[in-house]
Amino acid sequence: MLQSRALVIALILLLSTTIPEVHSKSIFEKDRRDWLVIPDAVAAYIYEAVNKMSPKVAQFLADAAQTQTVVVTRNFLIRETTKLSILAEQLMEKIRNLWYTKVLGY
Repeated sequence: MLQSRALVIALILLLSTTIPEVHSKSIFEKDRRDWLVIPDAVAAYIYEAVNKMSPKVAQFLADAAQTQTVVVTRNFLIRETTKLSILAEQLMEKIRNLWYTKVLGY
C-alpha cells in the first residue's frame, strides 16, 4: 500500500510540467540550477508512451500533475534545490581559490 502511494506521488511529481516546457529545456545546458530537468524529461517520455497506449490515462496523469498540492510541492523542490546548487557553486569557488592561493601560491 505504501509503495503504491509512493509510486503515484512520484509519477505525479514527474508529470507536473507541460510537455512543451520540458522539451524546451536542455539537460546538459551549462549553468543550470534546476535539478528537476532530468525527472521532467523522463516524465515527458513516460507521458508520451502512456498517451500512445491510452489517451484517457494520459489525460488523467496530466490533470493529476496540475493539482495544487503537486504544483506547490514541485515549486518548493525547485526553490530548495536552486539554493543548494548556489551553495555548492560558492563552495567550489572557495575551494578553487584556496587551491590557487595556498597550495599553488598564485
